[in-house]
Amino acid sequence: MARITLLDPEPFDSKIAGEVKNFDPQAYLDRKVARKTDRYTQFAMVAAREAYSSSGLEDTDLPPERLGAIIGSGIGGIDTMEQNHRKALERGANRISPFFCPMMISNMASGWVGIDLNAKGINLATVTACASSGHAIAMSYDAIRLDRADAVIAGGSEAPITLMGLGGFCAMKALSTRNDDPETASRPFDRGRDGFVMAEGGAVVVLEEYEHARRRGADMIAEVVECGMTCDAHHITAPAEGGEGSARSMSLVLSRAGIPAERVDYVNAHGTSTQLNDVSETQAIKTALGEEHARSIMVSSTKSVTGHLLGAAGAMELIYTALALRNGIVPPTATLQDPDDGCDLDYVPGEAREADISFALSNSLGFGGHNVTLGVAKV
Repeated sequence: MARITLLDPEPFDSKIAGEVKNFDPQAYLDRKVARKTDRYTQFAMVAAREAYSSSGLEDTDLPPERLGAIIGSGIGGIDTMEQNHRKALERGANRISPFFCPMMISNMASGWVGIDLNAKGINLATVTACASSGHAIAMSYDAIRLDRADAVIAGGSEAPITLMGLGGFCAMKALSTRNDDPETASRPFDRGRDGFVMAEGGAVVVLEEYEHARRRGADMIAEVVECGMTCDAHHITAPAEGGEGSARSMSLVLSRAGIPAERVDYVNAHGTSTQLNDVSETQAIKTALGEEHARSIMVSSTKSVTGHLLGAAGAMELIYTALALRNGIVPPTATLQDPDDGCDLDYVPGEAREADISFALSNSLGFGGHNVTLGVAKV
């Protein structure tokens, strides 16, 4: 996280973000493809290629019809929207690009991933604000469970650091204005937190049916065992009192998977560094797991390091959670120094911690009251 370079941040209260530095899409994509794709789609395509290559599926005889792609984005091609709107106002409506619509729309990342990787199975986009890629993982899990696919390329992508993206969140007073200390501006659960730090990027995983993966000797990182999805039905931006909706989301994972709360070792929290979210999510964890057990486990927010990738956050945090299970290293809430009132769990402050964990939950929450929890087990 650092001072914004993608545009002049001077007019804005928040002048910091988590940018993907020195990204040249033509280093990864064909020049013609790069020219007719928005930055958020480019992030998704690059991440999907890396995930698919790592999975080893490209060396198998998996039919393309059994391979899906579900990529979420909260905002989609906002930069394309802004550029073409500006062009229309300055040079006339007939100067709008013929690629404007297919570059802007939020499903085009999943569409291009399907084209690029010849994934001819289920293909769709999830758009639930900051829960978008969490829902993409959950929808992929359900697609495999219902035998609609053997494997799904799943995740999210976001490129929101634009005039309207930055300006809109600044107008809401949602962003940190700790401009003189950008590296520690994202401070989940800390008394000094003053909003989230907006970030961009793509995060993609490959979900594969367990027995299918086992038979081919796949290098499995972790197992998604169940998903919980709920709605607060409360407010367009504020979480329900006590984190009621998020608590139900976590409880659904445990009840459907038949896993007692006592088996949960770690929760990767949504942890946005905003006043309402951090307290309500802490309350939700206590409700779902029981206060005594909640106090005995580790909880952390990796947004303290990455900033908030909005629609890509859930997939990014699933990756952190899966690697924590595999490697026995729990990521920290790196910037936490002074826990706020109501933030009284073990948030792994400061530095990562070695720990042998076997089951974890990863939470995502989105404007509109969307909640999704992914239950992940060690393999």
